[in-house]
Amino acid sequence: MRKTIIGITGGIGSGKSIVSDILRLKGIPVYEADTESKRLISTDSKLKSELCQLLGQEIYMSDGSLNRQLMANKIFNDQQLITKVNQIIHPAVGHDFENWVKQQDSSVVATECALLFESGLDKKIDYSIMVSAPLSIRIQRAMTRDNATQEQIEARIKNQMDDEIKKEKADYLIINDGKSAILPQLNEILSHLE
Repeated sequence: MRKTIIGITGGIGSGKSIVSDILRLKGIPVYEADTESKRLISTDSKLKSELCQLLGQEIYMSDGSLNRQLMANKIFNDQQLITKVNQIIHPAVGHDFENWVKQQDSSVVATECALLFESGLDKKIDYSIMVSAPLSIRIQRAMTRDNATQEQIEARIKNQMDDEIKKEKADYLIINDGKSAILPQLNEILSHLE
């Protein structure tokens, strides 16, 4: 069965997860790339080996889980190292996503992926939806959700593709500014995909 594959993207705190939750309520399975990449980093032996070769054995703790803080400290502010880490992780996530799509019975599936365009996952989808919100709202949401400081959130935002570039690349746009209702916007998009 030919499946229609939707990619949901947007910057930190934009509201991607809300759109994903609505899709699930509509019976559309959603692959969460961030969650699945964390699973793969902890369980995929090839991935673990490549990360250890790049960053050292100590990035994994004795229980086999990734020491996220140590990894973040090693790659923070080193764009070349971040690129190398992404070159290891992104293909593994892409392969896992392809396998996941094959296992789904639904004719429409989706992936929620903050780095949809950066990771190359956009090449595996049919349509992309960018969820957008004003920067001040995104920062506030992320600070509350992650119990983080404004500086920490702003540092993460700097490592993501600019929203304006994402808007240009995306097929559809959902505004999540706290005033515009998401459901009618999403229903309108889905009506074009069917």
